[in-house]
Parts: sequence; C-alpha cells; structure tokens
Amino acid sequence: MAGAPSVSCSVPSYRSDLRELNELNFARFDAKLEQRFAQFELKEDQRMAALEARMERRARARWLFAAWASLMIPIIGLWFRG
Repeated sequence: MAGAPSVSCSVPSYRSDLRELNELNFARFDAKLEQRFAQFELKEDQRMAALEARMERRARARWLFAAWASLMIPIIGLWFRG
C-alpha cells in the first residue's frame, strides 16, 4: 500500500506537467502560425503591388494607342484625299 499514496500524489504533478507542456506547445504553434500568416500577408501585398503595376502599364498603353490612333486617322484621311 505504500506505493498507492505516491501514485495519487504524482497525478496532480503529472497533470500540471502535462498542462505546462501543452501550453508551451500551443504557444510555439501560435507563434509559428502568426509567422506564416505574416509571410502570407507580405507575399499577397507583393502580388497585389505587381498586379497594380501591370494594370497601370496596360492602362497607359491603351491611352497611348488611343492618342496614336486619333492622330493617324486624320493623317491617313488627308493622304487618301490628296
């Protein structure tokens, strides 16, 4: 019977050790999750910046084409007229 009290006394210690280990593992998991989320946000911000730059270049190219076409139409008209 001498072994029985030591087992019951070690159960709360075992639970507190298990709880502490669980909290440490959760803190490590939480830190890793936050790090990955921050990396994901950074990557998405870079992608959005690249997309916005590409859209800006396309819009600028459209305006340049429109300006070129508006200048070429009268020139071609005068060429065929003359």
